[in-house]
Parts: sequence; structure tokens; C-alpha cells
Amino acid sequence: MTDHFKNIYANKADLYDRMVAREDQHGNLFSALNEIHDLAGATAVDLGAGTGRVTRLLSFQVAQVIGFDMAPAMLAVAREQLELTGMDNWALAVAQNEAIPLANDSVDVVVEGWSFGHAVGWYPDDWRDRIGAMLSEMARVVRPGGTLILLETLGTGRKSPEPPTEGLAELYAWWEGEQGFQHRWIRTDYQFESVAEADELTRFFFGDDLADSLVEKNQVLLPECTGIWWKQV
Repeated sequence: MTDHFKNIYANKADLYDRMVAREDQHGNLFSALNEIHDLAGATAVDLGAGTGRVTRLLSFQVAQVIGFDMAPAMLAVAREQLELTGMDNWALAVAQNEAIPLANDSVDVVVEGWSFGHAVGWYPDDWRDRIGAMLSEMARVVRPGGTLILLETLGTGRKSPEPPTEGLAELYAWWEGEQGFQHRWIRTDYQFESVAEADELTRFFFGDDLADSLVEKNQVLLPECTGIWWKQV
């Protein structure tokens, strides 16, 4: 699946943005982020910003947010969507997670959204070293008393949380056991407008089995469990 996701991020950013726009219709993620760290007036960073869904959420409450992603095509869509909000407290830039172009102790909260987990599949032999470097960068740019927040999937199509792969299970256990992160989970279900839309917006990303199941069951609601890990520094 290494090339699968990289291809989507490089070539299907618009379709991806339409898909994530259907996730978390009840706003559970925004509420959870605010419970973990009071976002009012904060300066924030969104790593793996993609097409800017979390960046947009943050922009409505923080003083400033900067979204970083390695895929220029994703950030191009993010820019279009952020400009529509009328907010002017955001910025976007291309960057790798392990090399954040910010000064030490310069922000209050850093969020990574569905980005670090890819390293487990992309770098199976040394993902701990690579993700460890990403965590170190997060800690470097956060002021004392700031918060690191990690968002990753705990199962698409599931109503209760479970890591979807053995590799992600190892990652999450490593975060909780060795890296000192606290953990909770929330539901961030997808709500599609029609079965046809559910088919279109899930097949390209999640694959034929899941999309076929939605169509067969005439289903427009796709359960999603999202894990949240956080640590104050």
C-alpha cells in the first residue's frame, strides 16, 4: 500500500478532500482537541495537514495555525479551502515531519493528523527511529507547558476501536508504553449524501471490499474510530 497512498496524495487531492469533508459530522474531533488543550488564543501547528481539514478546524479558535505537508498537491487544495473561510490567521508550507521549519519553543500545540502512522508501512525496518525523530521535532518547537497531539485511525467500518493492522498496534503501544502519551478515542463517522457518493468516495481510498459492502447494504453511514494520543511537554 506504500505507493497507493502516495499516489492519492500526489494525484487525487480533490477527491481526498471531498472524502474527508464527510468525516466527523458531529464535530467530536474539535471538542476533543479543545478538552486536551485550550485552543483559544493558542499558536498551533498541523503536521500532515493534507487538504487542511484539521487546519481549518484549528483556525476558527487559535490565534495562528501553520499547516505542513510533504505533498504540494494536497496543500494547493488546502489553500483553496482555507481561503473560503475568510480567516487570515493561517499559513501553509511544504515540509517533512522530521524537519519542521520553525524555531525552538515557538508554538503552544502541535497536532499530527493521520500522518505518522504511514511511516510504519513505508519504513518497516526503522519506523521507530523515524517516528521518534518526528516526535522530537514536535517537542522541539513546542513551548514548555505546550501539548503534542497525535491522531490516527482505530478502525474504519468499526463501531469500537481496534488498530487496523499489527504494525499500527505496535505503534500505539509504543506511544503509550515507552513515549508516555495518554490516550482516548472518539467516533468520527463518515456521513455520505447517497450510496453512490459513499461508493465513489471510499473505493479509491479504502478499497473495493469496503466500498462493495456499503453498496450491498445500501449504507451511507461509515463508522470510524479515531485514536487521540497526547502529552504535555
